[in-house]
Amino acid sequence: MSFSRELLRHGWLMMLVLILSSNMLLYHTTFGVSIIPENSNGVVIGSIIDLAIVSPILFIAWIRKWSWKYIVSAIAIGLILTRFLIPFHYLQPFAALTWIGFIAEGVLILIELSILISLFVYIPKIIKLVKQSALPVLFSFHQAVQQMVNNAPIIHIICSEMLMFYYAFASWRKQPKLTQTTFTLHQNSSFIALRIMLIHAIVIESIGIHWWLHNISPVVAVVLLIFNIYGVILLLGDIQAVRLNPTLVTNEKLYVSLGLMKRMELEWSNVERIIHHTAELDEEKAKETVDFIAQDLEKVTPTVILELRKPTQVVLIMGFKKQYRRVAIRVDEPERFVKVLRNKLETTVNE
Repeated sequence: MSFSRELLRHGWLMMLVLILSSNMLLYHTTFGVSIIPENSNGVVIGSIIDLAIVSPILFIAWIRKWSWKYIVSAIAIGLILTRFLIPFHYLQPFAALTWIGFIAEGVLILIELSILISLFVYIPKIIKLVKQSALPVLFSFHQAVQQMVNNAPIIHIICSEMLMFYYAFASWRKQPKLTQTTFTLHQNSSFIALRIMLIHAIVIESIGIHWWLHNISPVVAVVLLIFNIYGVILLLGDIQAVRLNPTLVTNEKLYVSLGLMKRMELEWSNVERIIHHTAELDEEKAKETVDFIAQDLEKVTPTVILELRKPTQVVLIMGFKKQYRRVAIRVDEPERFVKVLRNKLETTVNE
């Protein structure tokens, strides 16, 4: 069933590519132009329907984002695309339609800008809420933002970038808050060492390739250098985020994260069972399993796998979200962690 859904989803993408490529061939090849009749209005109307209605529907079906904002934005982009794909001497009788796309997209951009402005206006209050919270910053910051500002995708992206720069540059004097209810994931692994090796590799590669590429294409060299600098900042921020945000156990939830890459809030009432037997832990990871396991030089097994009653959301980098039914976690104190988990589940069952 899952395979059929994925096949259908990719079918929408293939149809979208087919429609766009056929319209491109129609107006931008000798053969295509030769079959356009002298009175081309009917053909142009068909292309406008393809680009402004059919293509947006196929695109939204492919990304599975059925919301008014995505629909309006996709239609607006489709109308703008007609302006560039269809030569103006064919499009001239319908040129006013394309301006609707520009206006709609402009309105959406203004809305997004107003949301961004509100984010920066509320930053002092957000920081105050984060300081008052007992949760790890990765969780308290996003909760404070959701409380104060509209929960828009662009906000998730900006917040993700803000946290990256905060951890990369402003957190080096801070120490993790370790208590009886927190558990580190990285101390018994090579996670930090591997990240430092990657940073060294990027720096050396940047110096060598930038020097060589600058003589061939200065623009490409600068773009590649910017990406490499961003990569180094991301790795530095990820190191600090892992170090300063240990897994937290509270009476209501389990807060687990692996740096900037993924985080999850898990309610105890949603945990069906704890898998901690070696034989089951060594099995191949199931498709619906998310792992919070620090990278190591050799293959490692999780401390526990939590099977959930219903799929639960995991927030990935840039605010992307995905649902999982199983959670694999590896901590530095496995026995204490399993004991705490059992106590929490027993307490939840008794309640």
